[in-house]
Amino acid sequence: MKRLLPSACLLATLACVSAPEIVVTDRATALEQQASGSFDQLERKLTRTGIVPRPVPLTPEELQALGIQTTLIEGEHGSTDADRMDGLLQRHCIGEGREGLLVDTYKDCKGASDRATRVALVDRVNRARVQLWRWMGTERKDLSADEIRRTWQVIHLKGVVCGAWLQRADGAWEEKKC
Repeated sequence: MKRLLPSACLLATLACVSAPEIVVTDRATALEQQASGSFDQLERKLTRTGIVPRPVPLTPEELQALGIQTTLIEGEHGSTDADRMDGLLQRHCIGEGREGLLVDTYKDCKGASDRATRVALVDRVNRARVQLWRWMGTERKDLSADEIRRTWQVIHLKGVVCGAWLQRADGAWEEKKC
């Protein structure tokens, strides 16, 4: 019995020992999900973009190979912003507004015109004009900003290309006669 006692104690001790309970999850905690971000909206947008049919962009050389006249499309490689602006003014895609700034007049546009390119050009030219008027104001402090703008506009309109789209004082649009 003496021998049995240590064996029984050992057996009783081993019976009380058990492995800890382990829980394995395959999902991140809420904090981990917030830290990693959610891209559901971006994924939906990419999926829609991949599904929506749209025109294939073609280079001017590819359009010419198909027999399409590319002079109606602004943005040719050799032209400057001034050349593109003159073409857009003559085709009534943009107009010289009565306040001295360019205006996007896409509803009256004759021929093809890329809206993003047109809007970027109008924004660039208008920013440059406003900067010019500010500089002129620092040079001629005796004139108001409106007087500077109106004087500049009178001189500028003399050099605008013939057939350009101009806004009259009453808000209506007309072609420049030369």
